[in-house]
Amino acid sequence: MRITPRRLSIGMSLWAPNLFSGIRVRRFSDDWTHATVELHVNVFTRNYVKTAFGGSMSAMTDPYFFMLVMHQLGRDYVVWDTRGEIDLIKPGRGVLTAEFAVSKARAEDIRRKAHGGGKVLEWFETVITDRDGDVVARVRREVYIREKKRVTEARR
Repeated sequence: MRITPRRLSIGMSLWAPNLFSGIRVRRFSDDWTHATVELHVNVFTRNYVKTAFGGSMSAMTDPYFFMLVMHQLGRDYVVWDTRGEIDLIKPGRGVLTAEFAVSKARAEDIRRKAHGGGKVLEWFETVITDRDGDVVARVRREVYIREKKRVTEARR
């Protein structure tokens, strides 16, 4: 079965760590350049002071940049999330939203940098907003990219 953006959205929303943390993937764009993820802060997912856990906000941003890059580059590349930083701005309540974008031009630039098998580390940034559009957190994620050895060696 081929992974489509719709199937991945549903699968990621039903995946136990997301499902039980109140994280819902609303959509992946058909061209893999954009994703929208929500964190529903409720009685089961809030902390002692009734706001979103910082760890839950970090978790809601964890795999999405690497997934967008991976699907745009294809199977000839190793792509994974290496680290992240989160700056908590204000308490998160209600439904929190994060938008992820990796343009086709950026993916092609990464492809060019990774040509020949060299390690590429790219930082991506997003914000988490509440229903009013206020910024709750600023998030940076680092993604590791390398052309697979079999591809590099096949060119030699």
